[in-house]
Amino acid sequence: MAKAILEFNLDDPDDAMAYKRANKALDMASALFEIQNNFRKKCMRELEAKEEFGLKLEAYDGVQLVLENLHTLLQEHNIDTDEIIH
Repeated sequence: MAKAILEFNLDDPDDAMAYKRANKALDMASALFEIQNNFRKKCMRELEAKEEFGLKLEAYDGVQLVLENLHTLLQEHNIDTDEIIH
């Protein structure tokens, strides 16, 4: 049986940041899986629904919708990029 033990010195700022990143790895992987497999369909459904209501959408509207959905997805997976990137 293979084992691995990760050790971090949480008094060291670089190690503390590495710990936060390692601790968020599953959340980030889950968000990436969602982006790869479902994100495009979700955004397309929302855009189509808006168009069905007669809204004339510009390219900017589509970009804005994607960014809003991405922000929501990261929140749903408890990913705060400010916390893990410096």
